[in-house]
Amino acid sequence: MSVGHNAVTAQVSGIAAVGPCDGDDCGIRDVLDRIGDKWSVLVIAELAKGVHRFRELQRAIPGISQRMLTLTTRRLCRDGLVERTAYATIPPQVDYRLTATGQSLAGAVLGLADWAREHKDVIAASRQQWDAEHSDDRG
Repeated sequence: MSVGHNAVTAQVSGIAAVGPCDGDDCGIRDVLDRIGDKWSVLVIAELAKGVHRFRELQRAIPGISQRMLTLTTRRLCRDGLVERTAYATIPPQVDYRLTATGQSLAGAVLGLADWAREHKDVIAASRQQWDAEHSDDRG
Protein backbone atom coordinates (compact mmCIF):
# COMPACT_ATOMS: atom_id res chain seq x y z
CA MET A 1 0.00 0.00 0.00
CA SER A 2 1.39 3.39 -0.92
CA VAL A 3 2.08 6.19 1.55
CA GLY A 4 -0.39 8.36 -0.38
CA HIS A 5 -3.16 5.83 0.04
CA ASN A 6 -2.45 5.54 3.77
CA ALA A 7 -2.62 9.29 4.14
CA VAL A 8 -5.97 9.44 2.36
CA THR A 9 -7.32 6.54 4.42
CA ALA A 10 -6.10 8.23 7.58
CA GLN A 11 -7.78 11.51 6.60
CA VAL A 12 -11.07 9.84 5.76
CA SER A 13 -11.14 7.70 8.90
CA GLY A 14 -10.06 10.53 11.18
CA ILE A 15 -6.79 8.82 12.15
CA ALA A 16 -3.82 11.14 12.29
CA ALA A 17 -1.29 10.27 9.61
CA VAL A 18 2.20 10.45 11.09
CA GLY A 19 4.17 8.99 8.21
CA PRO A 20 4.54 5.70 6.42
CA CYS A 21 2.92 2.72 8.11
CA ASP A 22 4.75 -0.44 9.01
CA GLY A 23 2.75 -3.20 7.35
CA ASP A 24 -0.74 -4.56 7.99
CA ASP A 25 -2.40 -1.19 7.37
CA CYS A 26 -0.93 0.33 10.55
CA GLY A 27 -2.61 -2.37 12.65
CA ILE A 28 -6.07 -1.30 11.57
CA ARG A 29 -6.81 -4.53 9.72
CA ASP A 30 -6.04 -6.62 12.80
CA VAL A 31 -8.46 -4.62 14.94
CA LEU A 32 -11.18 -4.63 12.27
CA ASP A 33 -10.78 -8.38 11.77
CA ARG A 34 -11.52 -8.92 15.46
CA ILE A 35 -14.38 -6.51 15.94
CA GLY A 36 -15.83 -7.17 12.51
CA ASP A 37 -16.35 -10.90 12.78
CA LYS A 38 -19.94 -12.05 13.17
CA TRP A 39 -19.67 -13.50 16.65
CA SER A 40 -17.72 -10.59 18.14
CA VAL A 41 -20.30 -8.11 16.87
CA LEU A 42 -23.13 -10.16 18.36
CA VAL A 43 -21.35 -10.63 21.72
CA ILE A 44 -20.55 -6.91 21.97
CA ALA A 45 -24.12 -5.98 21.03
CA GLU A 46 -25.49 -8.31 23.70
CA LEU A 47 -23.05 -7.13 26.39
CA ALA A 48 -24.00 -3.53 25.57
CA LYS A 49 -27.30 -4.41 27.31
CA GLY A 50 -25.44 -5.24 30.53
CA VAL A 51 -23.54 -7.94 32.41
CA HIS A 52 -24.24 -11.51 31.28
CA ARG A 53 -23.27 -14.94 32.48
CA PHE A 54 -21.85 -17.36 29.94
CA ARG A 55 -25.09 -19.34 29.48
CA GLU A 56 -27.12 -16.13 29.22
CA LEU A 57 -24.87 -14.99 26.40
CA GLN A 58 -25.14 -18.35 24.69
CA ARG A 59 -28.96 -18.30 24.87
CA ALA A 60 -29.08 -14.69 23.65
CA ILE A 61 -26.99 -15.37 20.53
CA PRO A 62 -28.75 -17.88 18.28
CA GLY A 63 -26.48 -20.35 16.55
CA ILE A 64 -23.33 -19.77 18.59
CA SER A 65 -21.75 -22.94 19.95
CA GLN A 66 -20.20 -23.19 23.38
CA ARG A 67 -16.76 -23.49 21.78
CA MET A 68 -17.23 -20.45 19.54
CA LEU A 69 -18.55 -18.37 22.43
CA THR A 70 -15.57 -19.41 24.54
CA LEU A 71 -13.12 -18.47 21.77
CA THR A 72 -14.89 -15.19 21.06
CA THR A 73 -15.07 -14.07 24.69
CA ARG A 74 -11.40 -15.01 25.24
CA ARG A 75 -10.34 -12.97 22.21
CA LEU A 76 -12.45 -10.00 23.28
CA CYS A 77 -10.96 -10.22 26.80
CA ARG A 78 -7.46 -10.39 25.33
CA ASP A 79 -8.19 -7.28 23.27
CA GLY A 80 -9.38 -5.44 26.38
CA LEU A 81 -12.97 -5.09 25.15
CA VAL A 82 -14.60 -7.52 27.58
CA GLU A 83 -13.91 -8.23 31.24
CA ARG A 84 -14.39 -11.74 32.60
CA THR A 85 -15.07 -12.18 36.31
CA ALA A 86 -15.00 -15.70 37.77
CA TYR A 87 -16.59 -16.40 41.13
CA ALA A 88 -15.38 -19.22 43.39
CA THR A 89 -18.72 -20.96 43.70
CA ILE A 90 -19.91 -24.48 43.02
CA PRO A 91 -20.61 -24.69 40.17
CA PRO A 92 -18.29 -21.87 39.08
CA GLN A 93 -20.00 -18.71 37.87
CA VAL A 94 -18.52 -16.35 35.31
CA ASP A 95 -19.77 -12.89 34.35
CA TYR A 96 -18.86 -10.92 31.24
CA ARG A 97 -19.13 -7.17 30.84
CA LEU A 98 -17.81 -4.58 28.44
CA THR A 99 -14.76 -2.63 29.53
CA ALA A 100 -14.65 1.13 29.00
CA THR A 101 -12.98 0.46 25.64
CA GLY A 102 -15.68 -2.08 24.79
CA GLN A 103 -18.38 0.40 25.75
CA SER A 104 -16.82 3.01 23.49
CA LEU A 105 -17.03 0.48 20.64
CA ALA A 106 -20.59 -0.61 21.43
CA GLY A 107 -22.19 2.48 19.88
CA ALA A 108 -20.52 1.83 16.55
CA VAL A 109 -21.34 -1.89 16.68
CA LEU A 110 -24.98 -1.22 17.55
CA GLY A 111 -25.15 1.35 14.76
CA LEU A 112 -23.77 -1.20 12.32
CA ALA A 113 -26.23 -3.84 13.55
CA ASP A 114 -29.14 -1.39 13.17
CA TRP A 115 -27.96 -0.50 9.66
CA ALA A 116 -27.75 -4.20 8.74
CA ARG A 117 -31.29 -4.84 10.04
CA GLU A 118 -32.62 -1.83 8.17
CA HIS A 119 -30.98 -2.73 4.85
CA LYS A 120 -30.98 -6.55 4.85
CA ASP A 121 -33.98 -6.86 2.53
CA VAL A 122 -32.58 -4.36 0.02
CA ILE A 123 -29.23 -6.14 0.04
CA ALA A 124 -30.87 -9.57 -0.37
CA ALA A 125 -32.88 -8.29 -3.34
CA SER A 126 -29.77 -6.75 -4.88
CA ARG A 127 -27.89 -10.04 -4.50
CA GLN A 128 -30.71 -11.96 -6.16
CA GLN A 129 -30.79 -9.50 -9.04
CA TRP A 130 -27.00 -9.63 -9.44
CA ASP A 131 -26.97 -13.42 -9.37
CA ALA A 132 -29.74 -13.61 -11.98
CA GLU A 133 -27.99 -11.12 -14.27
CA HIS A 134 -24.57 -12.77 -13.90
CA SER A 135 -25.46 -16.45 -13.80
CA ASP A 136 -23.72 -16.94 -17.16
CA ASP A 137 -20.48 -15.41 -15.80
CA ARG A 138 -19.79 -18.45 -13.60
CA GLY A 139 -18.38 -20.68 -16.28
